[in-house]
Amino acid sequence: MKIATYNIHGCVGRDGVRDPQRVRAVLNEIDADIVALQEVESLVNGELTLELLSRGSPWIPLAGYTLFRRSVHYGNALLSKLPVVWFERLDLSVRGREPRGAINALLGERGQSIQVIATHLGLRPQERRRQTNRLIAHLNRPSITDEAETTVLLGDLNEWFLWGRPLRWLADHFAHPLHSPATFPAGRPLLALDRIWVQPHHRVRHTQVWRSDLADVASDHLPLYCELG
Repeated sequence: MKIATYNIHGCVGRDGVRDPQRVRAVLNEIDADIVALQEVESLVNGELTLELLSRGSPWIPLAGYTLFRRSVHYGNALLSKLPVVWFERLDLSVRGREPRGAINALLGERGQSIQVIATHLGLRPQERRRQTNRLIAHLNRPSITDEAETTVLLGDLNEWFLWGRPLRWLADHFAHPLHSPATFPAGRPLLALDRIWVQPHHRVRHTQVWRSDLADVASDHLPLYCELG
């Protein structure tokens, strides 16, 4: 199974061109079973970006918009080739800051289910700490974790500090190493803002940045993917 996370930057590439079809081509290159998307922008009375990215594909789209304006909705999304058992939208907003959230979904079939939490955390350290604590509280809810054989948390965590508390708390929860490849900025990646956490960790075969001519220009982030065994 291949799982990916990708901040698509509203489908605006490093060349300043907004091109959803180019982002769709990158997603086709990766060909993941589950993809978490951040900064998905859909015009209310026009182009529905999430539909464009999933139309004619095996992916089931789940929207997790966090910012609602008169002309555009903006936020997270999840694409899944696995059946969707159920999903919910989690509010991670911190007062006075941009609204944030997560999609919490149970995917797959009985006996082979996976819990996926896809998120995009805030820009300020204190904001991210509060949001991470809320996510860990959701992960610890017995009624949810008992249903899934595997749990994955992924997305753009916006954590610039290698030893920041959110990363250490998540490492403790998932019994996971802190190391992750850099994904930002796409032209010359220096920061590991995008992360994939898996429990149990022994299922992880490898985690890698997706590089291609299209991916290098389609967004300001590179996609990150993980293969599970």
